[in-house]
Amino acid sequence: MNENFCRTLSLLRHEKGISQRAASASLGVSQALLSHYEKGAREPGLAFVTRACDYYGVSADYLLGRTLMRDGALLAPEDLHDAENDKDNRLRGNVAALLHKKLLLGAISLLFDLLGQTRDKTLIEEASAYLGDGVYVLFRHLYDASGENPDTVFPLPGALFPLYAASDMALREARLSARLMPAAGKKRPEDALPPLSHDGLMADYPQLAKSLLLLLQQAGDRIRENG
Repeated sequence: MNENFCRTLSLLRHEKGISQRAASASLGVSQALLSHYEKGAREPGLAFVTRACDYYGVSADYLLGRTLMRDGALLAPEDLHDAENDKDNRLRGNVAALLHKKLLLGAISLLFDLLGQTRDKTLIEEASAYLGDGVYVLFRHLYDASGENPDTVFPLPGALFPLYAASDMALREARLSARLMPAAGKKRPEDALPPLSHDGLMADYPQLAKSLLLLLQQAGDRIRENG
């Protein structure tokens, strides 16, 4: 069973605000077995998956990580809002937020265009998970800041999530690196990429490259200062 299933199963229980003991009783399994399912130590059968879908009110595709939609609808790219195409790209708040939003949107758009050219689905998923962890951490800090939002939404306690997120990001980074390493007799994913020099990027992405190159410069300066 994939890791998305284990994570989603645990998250749904926490969202419902119930203990493993209560959930296991309703799902017709022992607490120990449910714990194994949530940790990925054991793989459930179809009967359990069906009961869990009914109990939590989600589709099997959602529980198995095949879609982000709880009703099982499969998302196509056109179903997602593209903030980059907003007419005026306004944000509540100051100009700095708008500038940083545009900077990140441009850089990420270029990155995923490059990843798409590799046609390596695993590489794309690992990159998305890596960046998603960063978004999770930032939103989680904002969510926890008021002290009034329910703490049952997230499966990890507030004191633990930064450590777990950092660990997952390190794992994703290692997988990305391994995926891009040359393999004997195999075509490398990066072989499908255009030249990534300054001039090559500006030629292929005259607008987006500005955002990426500025972001790289800023990040490089921060790393030097803090190193």
